Amino acid sequence: MPKQPNPESAVQSGAFKAFIAEKGLRATRQRMAVFEAARTIQGHYTAEDLLKKARSLDRSVSRATIYRALPLLVGSNVIREMDVGRDQKYYLAEAGSATFRAQLICENCDSIVEVDAPFMEWYGKAVAAKHGMRPLSQKLQVTASCLNDRCPRRKPARS
Repeated sequence: MPKQPNPESAVQSGAFKAFIAEKGLRATRQRMAVFEAARTIQGHYTAEDLLKKARSLDRSVSRATIYRALPLLVGSNVIREMDVGRDQKYYLAEAGSATFRAQLICENCDSIVEVDAPFMEWYGKAVAAKHGMRPLSQKLQVTASCLNDRCPRRKPARS
């Protein structure tokens, strides 16, 4: 039986194509491979992870294509970009969550956990309004240390 097309994927693909067309760009085979890879990688990933996944879909995808596509993917809300204070940025497929998301980052193993933080949207708006401003962006990141034994780089507790 043939695989049924995902209606959400078709809508997102159409929105991405319209977004890049507004920028005067074409939906090339390589750009669409990057789009598909960005949408389907599970969890947080780096540009290098995206390159590997996109090349598994289309061998002709270059590193330059990835770095030119990332701002388009972020700008069209296909993915979110996160700077967690490391040497590289991380990305996550945008799931269209209605609530604000915060990140919990393990300082030992660099794992990133997304948590709902609906109070942050209210807080950002309230504080900005108090000072006659409108919030443009905000983030909440908590750096922590894994407490479970599965953390590959867990440091022993101090006495």
